[in-house]
Amino acid sequence: MDTKFYVDLEDLYGAHNYHPLDVIINKAKGIWVWDVDGKKYLDFLSAYSAVNQGHCHPKIVKVLTGQAKVLTLTSRAFRNDQWPMLAKELCDMTGFEMVLPMNSGAEAVETAVKAARLWGYKEKEIQSDRAEIIVCSNNFHGRTVTIISFSTEPLYKENFGPFTPGFVFIPYGDLQALETAITSNTAAFLVEPIQAEAGINIPPEGYLKGAKEICERKNVLFIADEIQTGLGRTGKLFACGHENVQPDVMIIGKSLGGGCYPVSAVLARREVLGLFKPGTHGSTFGANPLGCAVARESLRVIQQEKMVENAHEQGQFFMEKLRSIDSGYIKQVRGKGLLIGIELYEEAGGARRFCEALKEEGLLCK
Repeated sequence: MDTKFYVDLEDLYGAHNYHPLDVIINKAKGIWVWDVDGKKYLDFLSAYSAVNQGHCHPKIVKVLTGQAKVLTLTSRAFRNDQWPMLAKELCDMTGFEMVLPMNSGAEAVETAVKAARLWGYKEKEIQSDRAEIIVCSNNFHGRTVTIISFSTEPLYKENFGPFTPGFVFIPYGDLQALETAITSNTAAFLVEPIQAEAGINIPPEGYLKGAKEICERKNVLFIADEIQTGLGRTGKLFACGHENVQPDVMIIGKSLGGGCYPVSAVLARREVLGLFKPGTHGSTFGANPLGCAVARESLRVIQQEKMVENAHEQGQFFMEKLRSIDSGYIKQVRGKGLLIGIELYEEAGGARRFCEALKEEGLLCK
């Protein structure tokens, strides 16, 4: 069964909500993947930062298979021995006081939205159903109905309304716009330290620090979505670390599961997450022992193998080489660490044809 067989099968039976390159991967190790025809590729996407540790990392796989033989799921109706350990290790690593676990990144963003509103009503005493969250244009935080409600990308929203109210839009990187947008109803400011999906948009120097200062002064939660930028990808453990900023709330996911299992989490001070009471939020699979064991090992691998430092060093080298390419198509190379994007001029005719050509050379890009 060759590539065409699988492409035809997927196109016939699978919903067409993605437009993948026609490469059928059936094996992976580290930075390398192989297709069903035996061709080897270098994976530059790393599943949108979900496999920062590399595909099928042997230590993570060992923990995954070992835990799977012992205990996989209890639900939160009961306790297990892995979740408390992960919670403590995450707090010790990040400096936060509490963790609320979920599965996917979008679930974690939804959780952060609920936490911000809950804090707004309980602590800031915003009038019921009036809480607002400020977001940035060109953001990407997921694809649930509530999350696309605060997207500015028409493709994500067309034919999916009506949308969830309570969100205020400002330009990314504009501190004055943030200051002006805050009112007595503002509960939080939700921002990506680097806008990855929008094209590796890096804010002006000092933006994160300035935004945090404004939020502190105005009694507004500063929420950092570090799902794609966190856990080493940008050359710091978290991208906010480039400006030594500690958010009030931080959202993580993707490589928290080491590319082996979906795990996400919201971290915050006790005064925020401590407001949740039994029954106010939950997830059948959230904090399951299999996912927690995998996440614990995923964090150890990042630390023990000095992947944060490596991303910083390799990223500098890679961007230097990319910027040396002599091409009239390349407008700009942007990035921090190994979160890197190449912006093309309109005359280039779009990026997909270059990704397809790179695939033929054994390089998988998006």
